[in-house]
Amino acid sequence: MTHFIAPLVIFLIFVVVRSMRSGSGGSSSPAASAPARRAPVSFDAAAYGLVPREALDARRSGPPQSERAREESQELANTVWGGDWRAAAAYIKAAGTDWDEHWNRFELLRAIAREDDAWLTKWRDADPGDCDAATLEADLMVHRAWAVRGSGYAREVPAERMAEFRALLPAAIEAAQRATRLAPENPGPWVVMVTAARGAQYQPDRFRPLWAGLVARAPHHYEGHWQGMQYWCAKWFGSDKQMTEFAERAMDGAPAGSPLAGIYLHALSELRERRSALPIGPEARQRLWAVADALAEVPADNDKLPGLRQLLAYYLGEAAMYEAAVEQFRLIGRWCGAEVWADQGDPVEAFHAARAVAVTKAGLKPLPPEERPTKNTDAAYH
Repeated sequence: MTHFIAPLVIFLIFVVVRSMRSGSGGSSSPAASAPARRAPVSFDAAAYGLVPREALDARRSGPPQSERAREESQELANTVWGGDWRAAAAYIKAAGTDWDEHWNRFELLRAIAREDDAWLTKWRDADPGDCDAATLEADLMVHRAWAVRGSGYAREVPAERMAEFRALLPAAIEAAQRATRLAPENPGPWVVMVTAARGAQYQPDRFRPLWAGLVARAPHHYEGHWQGMQYWCAKWFGSDKQMTEFAERAMDGAPAGSPLAGIYLHALSELRERRSALPIGPEARQRLWAVADALAEVPADNDKLPGLRQLLAYYLGEAAMYEAAVEQFRLIGRWCGAEVWADQGDPVEAFHAARAVAVTKAGLKPLPPEERPTKNTDAAYH
């Protein structure tokens, strides 16, 4: 059987992960759809240093992975599918104690294993004391449980599927607990448990020790904080206030160069999804300025950065911080395939309209012709 990694990763990200992130334990409102906007026909984005409308690309939220990176991922997949589990072990261990990078690599191994996990079975049999292999096994159990459950709200999931889902998760948590004993310093098993906790109906008194275990090992783990924020949102075991305060604490503690401050933007998106009021006033505006400053220090090749810039541009516009929003639109370039635009209908039109509003409300003057993006030069569009 011939495998290719690209379709696999697309399946993983857009089906399973979105199911885990959107499924609700309660009866929340469906996602909000902002009213569609259209930019005036006369609006010339290039006159303000922005990518022309005809060059916008809604296929993704940021530049595609480099050809070399795609080839390396495919080569790794082919190697492990061929039975060489040692390549997977070496790949993830090369991240050392950079736990965010470690998790990024872990997610690629998960994607490979979701297509064919015979190599993982060999790895577990050959090296039962390897924490990464044990964690990956537990993590796959969580994702398979969520695949059974699906992405609907709890009231929409058939009883038999919900029962199977609830039966699978305790075994996954037990597997992750066993993995913690294999490498006590590794936060990976704790991320798995934090992820599984809400589906397993852990009340706060059971969740808090899991969270403490995670942050004791990786205080600024991005994925761990994303999952923690989900636990404390109103559709699970918290409230809008608890979720927002959690995100603010994460943001305030984020080290320079980390995308962790962007968790605050995801909290705003949870509020928007529930049609709850967004924070307003000077403190809320200061938060957005602080997120912009934090993202300016994140390395340009960080895979979280493009999506976070899309959210930041949107929420700066919602907060009437128009000039700052224009700056984010310039940094984003041609890419507009983010959910915040897609859920308004046509993502290209929504993105282009938001730029037009920001430019107009900011009162910006057109750039001299020689400083505008070149319409037939791809490099000008990032």
